[in-house]
Amino acid sequence: MTDALDGYIARKFNQVTNLGKILDPIADKTLLISAFVFIYNSNLEIKFPYWLVVLVISRDIYLIAGSILIFFIKGYLDIKPSIFGKITTFFQILSVLAVLIANIFIFPISYVQYIFYTTAFFTVISGLDYTYKGLMQLKN
Repeated sequence: MTDALDGYIARKFNQVTNLGKILDPIADKTLLISAFVFIYNSNLEIKFPYWLVVLVISRDIYLIAGSILIFFIKGYLDIKPSIFGKITTFFQILSVLAVLIANIFIFPISYVQYIFYTTAFFTVISGLDYTYKGLMQLKN
């Protein structure tokens, strides 16, 4: 919620900076990856499957490596969040909340698995979408 408020205030008062465009997604990803790793390594009864944690972390490492590569080749990087990236972030946050809630109310894991698979789907789709956009930056 505070992240959304921060973004709203930055846009409303025209205080968007190139540094902010880089730091904001890094902060978001750091928080989410920390939550995935913490929950996976916790003593909770319901937690993330190993494959989902690896997928989420691998995608982010892949995107960071690709961004660095584009920056070194082109001398700049045009970072624009995509709709698939926003959907992915939404489902990753939803996954964290679902696991925490499922452990409080002791839901069957099958309910949470639907969210895991949807999260995985959009994690892959957004990775492919950003790959395409990165290749277009290199081409232009």
